[in-house]
Amino acid sequence: MTVMTTDPAAAVHRLTHRCADLLARRPWLPDAALGAGLTAFDVLTLLARDPAPGAAGTLLWGAQTVPLLWRRHRPVAVLAAMTAAFVLFAAADPVPGKTPGPYLLVLGVYAAARYAPAARSAPAAALALATAVATDLLCGRALPAHLGSVEPTSATTYTVFLTTAWFLGRGRRRIGVQAGRLRLLNARLRAEREANARQAVRTERARIARDLHDVVAHHISAIAVQARATGEALAGESGDPGGGRPGVERIARTADTALVEMRRILGLLAPADGADDLAPEPSLAHLDRLASVLEAAGCRVTASVDDALAAPGALTAAIQLSAYRVAQEALTNVLKHAGPTRVRIEARRTADALTLLVENGPPAPGHRPVPGSGRGLLGIRERAAAFDGTVHAGPRDDGGWRLSVTLPLGADTPSGALDPAAGAVS
Repeated sequence: MTVMTTDPAAAVHRLTHRCADLLARRPWLPDAALGAGLTAFDVLTLLARDPAPGAAGTLLWGAQTVPLLWRRHRPVAVLAAMTAAFVLFAAADPVPGKTPGPYLLVLGVYAAARYAPAARSAPAAALALATAVATDLLCGRALPAHLGSVEPTSATTYTVFLTTAWFLGRGRRRIGVQAGRLRLLNARLRAEREANARQAVRTERARIARDLHDVVAHHISAIAVQARATGEALAGESGDPGGGRPGVERIARTADTALVEMRRILGLLAPADGADDLAPEPSLAHLDRLASVLEAAGCRVTASVDDALAAPGALTAAIQLSAYRVAQEALTNVLKHAGPTRVRIEARRTADALTLLVENGPPAPGHRPVPGSGRGLLGIRERAAAFDGTVHAGPRDDGGWRLSVTLPLGADTPSGALDPAAGAVS
């Protein structure tokens, strides 16, 4: 159901935005409104005189503002046309007592300065000024009797009006150019931000691939070693190297080939940054290391790990590693954004999922957050998505932060990894 608001301010805001969008799509509309509207006003004002002027005088007077219809596309030509119409009207004198003055030329000079470069608009404005002054001096006539105390329009008046109009147009042009540059810069920054986000995803996936390599490579290497050991045992029992040994050696060769191919494929994902780390993979059993780092930084840490997680084989190595990395990233964010504060870490297992909870209190007084790139939470979401897990993150009522990650245990094999039970890529 659509809810309509009757708030006048909101209605005005929507109308303003619609008008702005319309003018952005059709920039000729304001030009048409200015040129046609001003011409109609001038002609109607002239026809209201008593006696009414002739057709020639009315056309010459209205012709001075008609060129404004093209002021955005041909600004210098518009100024030239308006200047010619000014001269023609002043020389023909079709309407007694009616002098054009500088007021209509102001619009032409402004348009030239607004829509043309200074190298073109400045000479055009100077020429229009000189022409208008010369025309006024050569064709000057006395004003009507009721304005007899006022002197005819002087060269100073023309100079002041047209010069002011040129500088106003020039200033508006500079503002428009700067606004265009800012829009372009904003578009570039938006594109760079999207590119950085994509790069962050690629980097995080490369790190995940490196972690999965550590887990899978360990087990495949173990398969190869055990297969060779089994072959040697068979040969020792039967005394016949040609018995079961060739088949077992084929298993070993297959495992070696799989290991080489896996490293080659993962090498395309992970950057070559040196030899593989041979240290044991971190797991939830190593959360005390992370807690000690936070305590050394002044945090008050409370850690709670479900006893079921301490049992051997309770979780696969991939789940253990991912949960540890999630906790590591979450606690790193605590140090960046909250500083020394209260921190609670909880890891519990249900029948079908592992839930990791990290929450902290409000930032410490005087703590200045370290600007982040936003990749930490992005990496956490990528790790959870690899196991079809979920992530819930957001602020708490007391000003702190809460992160909850759930990893289904039924999806111990990450998406795209080898499923040992199925023997195929899932």
